[in-house]
Amino acid sequence: MSLLSGKAVVITGSGQGLGRAFAHHAAAQGAAVVVNDIEAGLADEVAREIRALGGRAVSNGDSVADAERAAGLIEKCVTEFGTIDGLVNNAGVNYRAEPWADDPARMREVVEVNVLGPLFCGTAAATVMRARGGGAIVNVGSGSMIGQRRAAAYSASKGAVASMTASWAADLADHGIRVNAVAPVAWTRMARRDPSVVQTPEHTPERVAPLVTYLLSDLSAEVTGQILRFRGDILCVLRQTAIKDPVLERDAWSVEDIADAVGGDLREALEPPPSARWR
Repeated sequence: MSLLSGKAVVITGSGQGLGRAFAHHAAAQGAAVVVNDIEAGLADEVAREIRALGGRAVSNGDSVADAERAAGLIEKCVTEFGTIDGLVNNAGVNYRAEPWADDPARMREVVEVNVLGPLFCGTAAATVMRARGGGAIVNVGSGSMIGQRRAAAYSASKGAVASMTASWAADLADHGIRVNAVAPVAWTRMARRDPSVVQTPEHTPERVAPLVTYLLSDLSAEVTGQILRFRGDILCVLRQTAIKDPVLERDAWSVEDIADAVGGDLREALEPPPSARWR
């Protein structure tokens, strides 16, 4: 029996790139797939490809940034396949801009698609999964969450994805719902359009797809609240934000006390400057 036999999953932004690879791999492992993409023609094409290979798939062209349409996307999965067992929040947009030249309209689009989209789809899916007693949500994050140059809006959006992953994992564990995130490195259209990305055409979306299938499958039944970094040849766990030792305590803190502490006892706990993390 295939890993996802009998399961129904929704994969957003799956008309191309990573999402398309996720949809094909999930279908090949037995899942019935709702292929969602705002470019409806691409979603239709991927769904046809899956059906031509003997799989089950339907397409959806709605924007996940609209709460009603996001809920309708989840409802379509239930209507077409009788249930929803998995959700992959993959849809996303990105751009680069210097902070002094950023565009409010583009910032808003990033937040609406990358943050509100997963929130709308995730809460709608969790409602159904809670009622049926279980499921799996996989959010697509990014290493950019630690702060990437010329990408403040995108970095902020992926930091939000990390936070919602941890929050949902805590809230939904008692209801049998696992929530994890992947932070993939892959050569996609988004990467090709970004001149700052090192060209790595061997890191194809297809190499990332098994990780998402694993998180949708029962093989990951004991795994939740994790962010897994994956490049196709490298797999590791990303640390969530947490308090670092030492924790200093005083009855009152003056400005000078704080300066002394940051320059003294806390100095070794300080994170490296951003220039040391991103080039």
